Amino acid sequence: MNTNYQEHIPEDFNNASRIWIYQSNRLFSMAEAFEIEDLLTEFLQSWKSHGDPVKGYANLFFGQFIILMADESATTVGGCSADSSVHLIRAIENKFQVDLLNRQNMAFIVKDKIELLPLNQLAYAFENRFIDGDTLYFNNTVLTKKDLLEKWLLPVKESWLANRIKIPTAQ
Repeated sequence: MNTNYQEHIPEDFNNASRIWIYQSNRLFSMAEAFEIEDLLTEFLQSWKSHGDPVKGYANLFFGQFIILMADESATTVGGCSADSSVHLIRAIENKFQVDLLNRQNMAFIVKDKIELLPLNQLAYAFENRFIDGDTLYFNNTVLTKKDLLEKWLLPVKESWLANRIKIPTAQ
């Protein structure tokens, strides 16, 4: 699995640009991905904050993650404009019958595939070696472009999950 997502992040956005990551509970089909791309493009063309256009970026990554980014160096994203992005996400959920707002599912790369695990099953998955400290984890808690580039996809042992599942440290 090619994990080089960074090459698709626009360079002309400030490193402090805000990020929202929405993880689907399933992989989108190719036809759905094209439809989602159109919906994202349409949304970005009309995304405004207090009447001013938002410098935004949106893309579907790995067929399962919708990432929205707003460069606030010119226009700050207020509550209403953030709400409009959630309306878009809810519309996508309804149209494609997916769950994009469930923060209890964690995503990992296992055997070159994205696998979802409920948060309450992490310890079990670790104890049974489904995942380990080196398993790549999608850290959907990142909030800035800089963190997206550096900390979105990282080994479990380098994430906040390491404390949650008590990964033993090397002696």
